[in-house]
Amino acid sequence: MLGSSKQSASSRPIPVCSGIGLRAEHYGAVRERRPRVGFLEVHSENYFGAGGRPLQVLDAVRREYPLSLHGVGSSLGSTDELNATHLQKLKALIDRSAPMLVSEHLCWSSIDGRYLNDLLPLPCTEEALVHVSDRIQRVQEYLGRQILIENLSTYLEFVHSAMPEWEFLAAVARRSGCGILLDVNNVYVSACNHGFDAARYIQNIPVGCVGEIHLAGHTVNAHPQGVILVDTHNRLVTEAVWQLYALAVERFGDVPTLLEWDTDLPALDVLVGEARKADRIQESFRALAA
Repeated sequence: MLGSSKQSASSRPIPVCSGIGLRAEHYGAVRERRPRVGFLEVHSENYFGAGGRPLQVLDAVRREYPLSLHGVGSSLGSTDELNATHLQKLKALIDRSAPMLVSEHLCWSSIDGRYLNDLLPLPCTEEALVHVSDRIQRVQEYLGRQILIENLSTYLEFVHSAMPEWEFLAAVARRSGCGILLDVNNVYVSACNHGFDAARYIQNIPVGCVGEIHLAGHTVNAHPQGVILVDTHNRLVTEAVWQLYALAVERFGDVPTLLEWDTDLPALDVLVGEARKADRIQESFRALAA
């Protein structure tokens, strides 16, 4: 056991309107222009340093926007011991920045202390379910708060999987007490790659578990053996993913939505425009429910 702490509360309420990922290329534009978005999300590990410009910018923008911390390095599904140093740095960042949300991925990325530059899927088995749920519980106890766990985009399936991924994800949330960060683009990419129904995935995620939604662009790669979609985060959200997002909004209601764009970054206005498109979809369902 890594220990426990008091609940680390956010300094701001979770917004209804959509947010964007804060990347170093946009530090100046965000601080100067203060775009009208609901929140900013950052990759936690980029702010683990003891000082420097990233932390200075984070300290400044958190006074203007709610924050979401999104991690990529906890390796929750690994058989390695939980990385105590990594978790200590994450907890210090949480205490410093008071984020509204903290999230990680349903994956493993290390073995025998060696870290891979990828987020690798778990087999959807009872053994993996017990293993990763226990580790998520321990992380939450140490951080003193619930975290959200994100579904991956995947490019292979395990022959030993005993349940579909949506059942596995829902069971992890139920067993560990974590929330779900539902990446709609990842659902679509995986559905196309493996031939399952993306709408069925959305419809089988428990309504009360989803605490954040991610949207992003993907790349379609054609090969002689067929077509594979890759979650590249380097272009506009496709119309098919927007349609799936509308289904998610209809099911889950007002959930904070984050527009991810990590490579080939466009002008800040492009990201803000995508966030506002998500807002309009949420507003249309809000009007129907009124």
